[in-house]
Amino acid sequence: MKRMLQFLLRRPVMWLAEHFTSAPVLKDVHGSLSKLYAESVDKAGEKSGSMFNFDMHTQSIIIFSDQHKGARDGSDDFAAAEKNYIAALEYYNEKNFYFVNLGDSEELWENTIFTVMKHNGETFLKEKLFTDRHASCKIIGNHDLYWKNDPFAQLFIKKMYDREMKIFEGVVLRTAINDQHLDIFCTHGHQGDRQSDGNAFSKWFVSNIWGPLQAFLEINTNSPACNSQRKTLHNELMYEWAIKQPGVILITGHTHQPVFKSLTHLERLYLQLQDAQEKKDEASIKKIEEEIPRRQREYDFVNHSFRNMDPSYFNTGCCCFADGTITGIELDAGFIRLVKWSYNNGIPERTIAEEASLKGLAGQV
Repeated sequence: MKRMLQFLLRRPVMWLAEHFTSAPVLKDVHGSLSKLYAESVDKAGEKSGSMFNFDMHTQSIIIFSDQHKGARDGSDDFAAAEKNYIAALEYYNEKNFYFVNLGDSEELWENTIFTVMKHNGETFLKEKLFTDRHASCKIIGNHDLYWKNDPFAQLFIKKMYDREMKIFEGVVLRTAINDQHLDIFCTHGHQGDRQSDGNAFSKWFVSNIWGPLQAFLEINTNSPACNSQRKTLHNELMYEWAIKQPGVILITGHTHQPVFKSLTHLERLYLQLQDAQEKKDEASIKKIEEEIPRRQREYDFVNHSFRNMDPSYFNTGCCCFADGTITGIELDAGFIRLVKWSYNNGIPERTIAEEASLKGLAGQV
């Protein structure tokens, strides 16, 4: 029966998706980001506000996104990464980090909340370590719009964490640098998507009807995570918004592709290759030239301005890479870092992929 319904419905549903949805456009994305950022800043100091002051030298923050916790079945992208994620949360909790959960934490297009809770008990217990310390906040993504749209959402939040939590669409982390401040604006990155970022009805429809329907029919028409063209568009639109906001750094997720100081890993490799060639460092040249083709298979777009990018846009990557690797953004001891947790002989291991001084960035954005 399921196969017959898939056969009958897949083509008309894909036709509807093609004709009545579209990739995000600059006006929609920028308008939505600007509105969300302004609302966060305007509510500074309010109990219900979404702007938080932090001391970049004494307070530490970890930002993870796109876990897509599922049902431990064949379509569960998180299963391979669970041990790395748990090890990372234990590490950051021991070091008193604040945890920003940047959206798509639960895969609620393909699964019910009951299924996700049933199969991710240990993971929720590790996240609860942060809520017990009042050291976490939860931001929605397009795959877990449920947390903002379902009237019973807080009942499940309380069941998972023993307390209710305010659910955000974005937060601003503000830190003082000399006599000025730097705003770190964190949001999932689906802003401007007319399916997931429209009016209340469209959001409800996506989370309760459209998402489950796509999962049943095994189609995905609007996912930057598995579409290189959409990744490119996402990065361009987010970057173009960020460079117009003085004193602001933008951090998103959504694409599952890490970006640091507005550069993808491939673009950074080309910069490193140019530097090695200028220094005539033959060993480094050989190593980089061997890695570039592997990265091109993953994502081959290179921005023509990559040598002169404003360092104002960052992307956490995801917590569901096929090999179990997870990536995230740390704010710690005055630095911003892209970190990677991966298996070394089966043991989770943290490595720093990129690092920059927040004070230095503040002088460039």
